[in-house]
Amino acid sequence: MATAARLFSALLAAGLAFAAAADEIGEARKRWAESPHGPLLERILPPTYDARDLPEPGSPGAALTQRYCVQCHNLPNPAMHEASKWPGIVQRMVRRMQGRGNLGSLMSEMMAGVSAPTEQETRTLVAYLRRDAQRPLDPRRYPDVYRPEGEAFRLACNQCHVLPDPQRHTAAQWRAVVARMQENMAWMNRVVASKAMPGEPQLRVDEINAFLAKHARR
Repeated sequence: MATAARLFSALLAAGLAFAAAADEIGEARKRWAESPHGPLLERILPPTYDARDLPEPGSPGAALTQRYCVQCHNLPNPAMHEASKWPGIVQRMVRRMQGRGNLGSLMSEMMAGVSAPTEQETRTLVAYLRRDAQRPLDPRRYPDVYRPEGEAFRLACNQCHVLPDPQRHTAAQWRAVVARMQENMAWMNRVVASKAMPGEPQLRVDEINAFLAKHARR
């Protein structure tokens, strides 16, 4: 009975977190639409990562990610960066939320209506992002990453982040991740309202999935 009650409480908390995230994202999109800088902010990160995808969705760290990060761009994935990168990135973002970024008065104008986390919230946010950050691949464990069979994986993933450790996911999970990355890269190749151009580089998805499946978590 106690286990069922805990499960119900966890599901309820997750449901409330998703509802709150939807409200935060809705408010952010409204602000973007009303701001002359909206199209710039909206293009910072792709829109393919959802609150339901966040690790520990009912945790304080996930709630802070949803509350503060979506004020200026789409929801970030903690695995965008390795753990060592997140503290500096968060501190830079906090300064910008405070209107003290590197664009002077323009930054203050762009951040109108944006709230910044407290010091304690910032520490909680950094700890959460570091805990679920990308785990870099160790080339000593996967020497074939520098052989022809690892080339498609290496060249594609290195464009945006460190090479991920294949043991992070199962082969099936990796296929879903690669599909999302393919969507992200297609989005990043676009400018607003533009269409695909002939000859655009394409991911060699089958080769990437084959490399990841070979080394994936069983």
